[in-house]
Amino acid sequence: MSGFQRETVDEVTRGARAVIALPERSDVLRDTESRLEEAAGLAAAIGLDVVDRLSFRVRQPKPATLFGSGQVEQIALAARMVEAELVVVDAALTPVQQQNLEKAAQTKVIDRTGLILEIFGERAATAEGRLQVELAHLDYQAGRLVRSWTHLERQRGGFGFLGGPGETQIEADRRMIRDRMAKLRRELEQVRKTRGLHRARRERAPWPVVALVGYTNAGKSTLFNRMTGAEVMAENLLFATLDPTMRQISLPGLDKVILSDTVGFVSDLPTQLVAAFRATLEEVTAADLILHVRDIAHPDSDAQRADVLAVLGEIGVGPEAEIGGEGSDLPAPILEVWNKLDALDPEERERLTTEAHRREDVAAISALTGEGIDALRRIVSDRLLAGAEIHRLTLPVADGAAIAWLHEHGEVLAQEVEAETMTLDVRLAPAEWDRFQVRNAAAR
Repeated sequence: MSGFQRETVDEVTRGARAVIALPERSDVLRDTESRLEEAAGLAAAIGLDVVDRLSFRVRQPKPATLFGSGQVEQIALAARMVEAELVVVDAALTPVQQQNLEKAAQTKVIDRTGLILEIFGERAATAEGRLQVELAHLDYQAGRLVRSWTHLERQRGGFGFLGGPGETQIEADRRMIRDRMAKLRRELEQVRKTRGLHRARRERAPWPVVALVGYTNAGKSTLFNRMTGAEVMAENLLFATLDPTMRQISLPGLDKVILSDTVGFVSDLPTQLVAAFRATLEEVTAADLILHVRDIAHPDSDAQRADVLAVLGEIGVGPEAEIGGEGSDLPAPILEVWNKLDALDPEERERLTTEAHRREDVAAISALTGEGIDALRRIVSDRLLAGAEIHRLTLPVADGAAIAWLHEHGEVLAQEVEAETMTLDVRLAPAEWDRFQVRNAAAR
């Protein structure tokens, strides 16, 4: 890549002292403390040292500063008191608001969108991920060329807000940025076509694809590791996973299933990232089953669920898909996985486990301890084999290869040996039944 490549976050960013400023809105039902905790978690995800957290009720956002004049003074005073190097506003700021807040606080200011972009810029590991992040970053940056950028004067590598402008040269005009964005879009379109070819190969295989989705830090990667035996990064950290990871697993009655771990969703996800990561999230739209992993112990679990469904809607997955309704863009329904039972008190744990057992669209588990994983595997298998039929087959006992194939690709419910033949009752998905018939015809 050109000068837009990113290096590691430098020493100025890592460990920088930051103050969180949260504007409380009457239309947001989330718990204030939980929102502050999430904002601090986002800041910690790129190594910021959060030294103070402030929240303000904002009845009417001010066009110039978002906050009221008295609130801006409090933010500036708090930043001076703790010698903060950065103020993180947990909301989207216009370029003018960002510039005015920086003047008032006499320090750098970054909004929620910029913070999330910074995290993605640091974490994206694949070539595709880096392309997507850069496109999102440039889209965001294009509207902020009116700023003075005086705090970004050092010419060092990277394109982050905290790491300096590097070779991107913030002073470059919008035409230069537009040209770069057009090139990135062409490259991403090629990536999208390549992913489509990969999906076409899997469909011809054919192996079912199960996609994990969920709010960031809900435990998707821990569940992925538990089910696959892989070692995907799984930490108590927001956006620990940014690039999609796929592994093969086996389930009861299915010898091969593709499990896909995806990027975590978050409230107020930057619109630039929703568009830029569409290619990555296409794995979700191509899945045969979606597992929506929820942190059921989180105080805002219901709000997080709504956020995930909203983002799914933005990438073309309609609300009907949640229940597998007609007109859905998805070929399969969503199964909710209530994770982190281990974090609940015994009474709440018993209540939720009982409720999950009564429902067909929910599984209750602890990916950390393994509780409920076997039941989840059975539920997923049942969902994928929902169209399966039981076939009675009589084969020569000597045809060990065919008998072994049926055990591997289907679920053998009963078998009986008579002289030189074996009769089996086997539950097979339609695709597996077709494969068996083709195999048998070729073997004759």
